[in-house]
Amino acid sequence: MLNVYLAGDVLIDAGAPFTARKLIAALRDHRPSAHALTHAHFDHQGGSHAVCDSFGVPLWCGAGDREAAETGDWTGLLPRPDGWVARLAHRMAGPGHPVARVLADGDGVGDFTVIETPGHTPGHLAFWRERDRVLILGDVLFHRNPVTRRAGLREPFGFATRDPSLNRESARKLAALEPLVVCFGHGEPLTDAARFQEFVSNLEG
Repeated sequence: MLNVYLAGDVLIDAGAPFTARKLIAALRDHRPSAHALTHAHFDHQGGSHAVCDSFGVPLWCGAGDREAAETGDWTGLLPRPDGWVARLAHRMAGPGHPVARVLADGDGVGDFTVIETPGHTPGHLAFWRERDRVLILGDVLFHRNPVTRRAGLREPFGFATRDPSLNRESARKLAALEPLVVCFGHGEPLTDAARFQEFVSNLEG
């Protein structure tokens, strides 16, 4: 499951290259005015160029992921740029697209506010709507394993996480907001606030 979200009229994430056509068709009656990324891994950025080109909208992302978003080469976001994941990266990557705006803490995206959450990637972002306590956290955590399809909270894959310790700090930063609805890059939204808090409080390191 690869999730994308509309924050007002801003599309957050764009899935993988092979899902771009389906996403564009789904957006025909909900045309975005801009497109923002949680991060530039292929399964979030892969459809970005196609979406931006199709709707004529700008691409926004965090500073640490800008190069990957613009080039489509996300090997520099990996903990081991020379590892086995990097060797597959070019086959999975979508084309790059120019970044029109670099997002930072406190910026507005639709009716959400940007929160910098580095760790999984250097420029990873989350999006927070305080009025109803809805959080879009990208891949700071998974709610479904994208490989095994097994449901449940878990940390993102270590082989694709640049700094696991920093990512846990970001998870704790988000838990401190006490969200009531948590939306993930992978997995169904979580409305059990206590379960989210308990999981994050048990993270070590």
